[in-house]
Amino acid sequence: MVRVPFRAAADRVRHRLTQLVGPKSRGHSSARTRSRTPAGTGTAAPGDLTGTARRPYLRALGMLAVVVLGAWLGLLAVGSIRTPVGPMDTNMTLRPSLTGGSKINVSPLGALELDSHSAPLRLDVDVDRLDPERSQALVDRPERFSSLQDEVTRDVAAGTRELAVRSCVAVVSGAAALGLVVYRRPRRALAAGGLALTLLAASGVSAYATWNPKSVLEPKFSGLLSSAPSLVGDARSIVTEFDIYQQELARLVTNVTKLYDATSTLPVYQPDPGTIRVLHVSDIHLNPAAWHIIASLVEQYEIDVIVDSGDTMDHGSAAENGFLDPVRDLGAPYVWVRGNHDSPVTQAYLKKFKNVSVLDDGSAVNVGGLRIAGTGDVSFTPDRTAPVGGRAAAQLEGARLASALRDQERAGTPVDIAVAHDPNTARETDGTVPLVLSGHLHRRINEQLKLGTRLKVEGSTGGGGLRAVQNEKPEKVRASVLYMDRSTRRLQAWDEITLGGLGLTTAEVSRHLPEENLKKDAPVSPTPSPSSSPSATRSTARPTPSP
Repeated sequence: MVRVPFRAAADRVRHRLTQLVGPKSRGHSSARTRSRTPAGTGTAAPGDLTGTARRPYLRALGMLAVVVLGAWLGLLAVGSIRTPVGPMDTNMTLRPSLTGGSKINVSPLGALELDSHSAPLRLDVDVDRLDPERSQALVDRPERFSSLQDEVTRDVAAGTRELAVRSCVAVVSGAAALGLVVYRRPRRALAAGGLALTLLAASGVSAYATWNPKSVLEPKFSGLLSSAPSLVGDARSIVTEFDIYQQELARLVTNVTKLYDATSTLPVYQPDPGTIRVLHVSDIHLNPAAWHIIASLVEQYEIDVIVDSGDTMDHGSAAENGFLDPVRDLGAPYVWVRGNHDSPVTQAYLKKFKNVSVLDDGSAVNVGGLRIAGTGDVSFTPDRTAPVGGRAAAQLEGARLASALRDQERAGTPVDIAVAHDPNTARETDGTVPLVLSGHLHRRINEQLKLGTRLKVEGSTGGGGLRAVQNEKPEKVRASVLYMDRSTRRLQAWDEITLGGLGLTTAEVSRHLPEENLKKDAPVSPTPSPSSSPSATRSTARPTPSP
């Protein structure tokens, strides 16, 4: 009975002492308690410095991760500039890279990669478009070409300086912002920004120390440029000075400008973003460069569907099938009909590809917002012999295709585009479809048929294939971009792309409007063109089949 009042009094005294000692003593007590915590519970035991030693390293690694990630995000967000370089508008960007170097993208021709420096930064230069006013000024005053190189050099230097300033702001802002989010302390955020600026400066010093102006002597080409390295001009006189390197880079840009040769503007029609864009190719004839050209055009023109009107192969043998594998990676659905150099073996191989629609015997498919029907060539002539049945057989096959098109119309599923390899087959569809595409002749024909169907014959997208080397002059590479109205699914305009053949580096693009569209009163809205002048194509030439 005596112990109970005594214990209560002791508890009251202990409580008073605790209040007098305050939080500081409790903090020391907690620290002493933590110091007695055994190893394995997350803190160090007395005399054990392992846990304490690890924390600075972890903190440093964490700070480094925040700095690198924040700087990278900053470069992605605001680390690029748009700057004019001569008559062209370009985008200059610094990107994190393990190998460094520079990359110049010249759409739709391809890209050049230069081993210009070794640093964790890569310089990307994207040539977006030709400015119509500056291009026209060059055309009106050709003497300006002599000073274009100096102008481009000044533009590149000014753009590089602006990019350097923008990149500094980008990495500091990105690292500081992420540091503030992670640590929630302004001092830590400023430290992250300062460290990011230090790393960028160190990268710049590394790039300067390893700068290799001779890298332009051995550029790596991709896309169409892979077959046209002569675009860089004679770069053998380059020496180690940076200003000489700038002049050679300026000369490259100048030569590409001349390659585009923007001597005119495109007419009235300007494609709407909602327009369905069809790339028509034909007669590739085993030319591997054609796949690079097609992929570049798909990206540049934002193609919705590719239509190949046949003769992709030369002999149609199973050994050639591997040539077709790049079709999987072209970036757009692929519609194909058999040509007279393609075999049933070729057709069966293409049917296995998920992105390929093989049309034959009037079959139809809905792809890219359009309904397309077609038939394969009735002949197979891998050795360039005359086709059995000739023109009569092709016309009979065309009559069967026309019958299939009328059946589609009666079923309530009208066809927008018909495809046949031989123009003689395509002509028989007149009056059953608005537009019919073919190839076979290795030259372009555009003709409004008697009953209203428009016939478009494409040239050889493979430049005649390897057989073209037998000719006195290289055969040109041809393809067309068709702009189809999404609501009416009718042809509004088309661009004809013509590239120089083997050993040539010319490029030409011309826009054409159907005659009926030219009759409409529409305001002229010129846009830049790689070349050629506006025209409405009229052709009444009758095609004759060739093997």
